[in-house]
Order: sequence, then structure tokens, then C-alpha cells
Amino acid sequence: MLDPHRLGVFQSVMVTGSVQEAADNLRMTPSAVSQHIAALQRQTGLDLFDRVGRGIVPTAAAEALIAQAETVLQQWHRLDDCVADLRDGRTGRLVLGYFPSAGSTLLPSIVRQITAEFPDLVVELVLTEVGARSTIPDIDVAMDHTENTRRPGYRKVPLTEDPYILAVHHEHPLARRRAVTLTDLKGEGWVSNDSFANPGHRIVLAACAAKGFAPRFTVQAQDHHSALGFVAAGVGITVLPRLAARIIPDGVVRVRITDPPVRQLVAMVREGGVRNAVADRVLDLLVRLSRHPSRRQQVQRS
Repeated sequence: MLDPHRLGVFQSVMVTGSVQEAADNLRMTPSAVSQHIAALQRQTGLDLFDRVGRGIVPTAAAEALIAQAETVLQQWHRLDDCVADLRDGRTGRLVLGYFPSAGSTLLPSIVRQITAEFPDLVVELVLTEVGARSTIPDIDVAMDHTENTRRPGYRKVPLTEDPYILAVHHEHPLARRRAVTLTDLKGEGWVSNDSFANPGHRIVLAACAAKGFAPRFTVQAQDHHSALGFVAAGVGITVLPRLAARIIPDGVVRVRITDPPVRQLVAMVREGGVRNAVADRVLDLLVRLSRHPSRRQQVQRS
């Protein structure tokens, strides 16, 4: 197979008509250019140049070869550009893992910005609940706990704290309070909003246990949306992450908890692959938006 670099040197000599000028254009020595031409002649078995006086003249074989070589070199440059785009993340696929409340709050503005900056990129979103990772994400927005963050081949980047808040029916006595303590909720009927096996639920139970009580669950829902529906119906109260309570139904009031359970949010970034501009950009936006939620609508102007 012909060496593309040698073909490039050959093309430069053909265009300039001079070994010296080709060497100047390529930032090589004339001797190095001559060596490449000699090696190409040996590889092809063709005489490509005749010496006339102190200069060179291309042979008929050289004229025929350059016509094909230019096409090959154009394709090679396109291939080289494609490799660079893939390496730098400008094309290809980026897999983002998320949990539900991050998927509805943090990621939409980030994906909007990334697809505007890198229009040839395909962004794949994967819901990465514990034990359900059939697709390996490049970046996974997750809660910081053992199951999520002890992953070989990943590094952990802290994002922000996400405190829990109280969601209560607007006619409930606690709805008139500006803030409550966790102990104030001891005697209430609770609506769970997460699977009992998930870390978010365990965070709430641990915080309550530290205050000396266990919540009395009257309804065991397994997602935030359903739990808020039960609260809107006046069935009970629910304690959920602030990020998950950004949008609440009519008839539901958010109340701050002064000593809340808190979940730590992190980005798990896959190592071992080539770091690229897209992954770095996504990580930068995640850090900025998670720490400054008011910027979510302005991110496209950054």
C-alpha cells in the first residue's frame, strides 16, 4: 500500500516543480523530500522524474499517478478529519446517564446547548437506575452512594447538594408554615415517592432515624409524580428532593425543612476512553447549572 505521506510529498513536488520549493512548503529539508520521492519510486517501480540540467521534469508516469493521487489524498484528508472529529467528540455518540429528576431539570438545557454546538453529534440518554445499566454511559448524573459511585473505570466529579423539602396539600395546617423541622412531620401520614430499595428512600429513613422516629407510610408510591398526585388529593404528605419538586400540581404547597435529608449529586465520568471537547463541555455545563439553578434558561447564551 502506498504511503499517504509520501504521496503528499510527491504532490507538493509536482505542484511546485521543485524539490527546494516543496521542501520549503512542507517545512522539510530538500534531502528528506528527495528521499521520499526515491522511496516512492522504489515502491511503485516507476521513474517519476527526469533530471534536466539542475532541475527535474515529471515523467508521463508521474502525470498519470498524480491524477489518481490527488483523489486519494482528498479522501485521506476527509478520513483524517473524520478521525479527529470522532476523537474530539464533534461527531459520533455521547451517552448520558441520568435519574428521573435530573432528566427533567438539568439535562434539557444542556442537551439543547450541546446539540447546537455539535450538530453532528448524537446524544443518547439512558435512565440508569441501580442495577439497570445495560448501556455504559460516558457521563452519568447520579446520587453519591456506594452502589452508584464505586465503579471501576469512572472518576467522580461532585456537582451539588440537593436538600429534601416538604410537599403538602394547601389546606393542611403545615402549608401555612414558612419552614418545618423533620420532627414536626413525625405524626403525619406519609406518601413514599421512591422504591424502598433505592438510595433516595434510604436517605430519608436515615435522617428520620437520626431524629428518633420512623415515618408512617400510608401510601407507598414509587415515583415523585405519583406521590405528588396523592398529596394533591389530600391523602398525606411527602418529603422529596428539591430538584424533583420544581414542578408541582395545583393544590400542593412546598415548605422548607430546616434540618432536611440531603442527597449529594455527582457526575460519574468514564475514564479509559479519549477525553473530548463534548464530554468536557457537558461536564462544565453540569457543574455550572447544578450549582446555579437560575442559569438553566440562560445556558444557551453561554
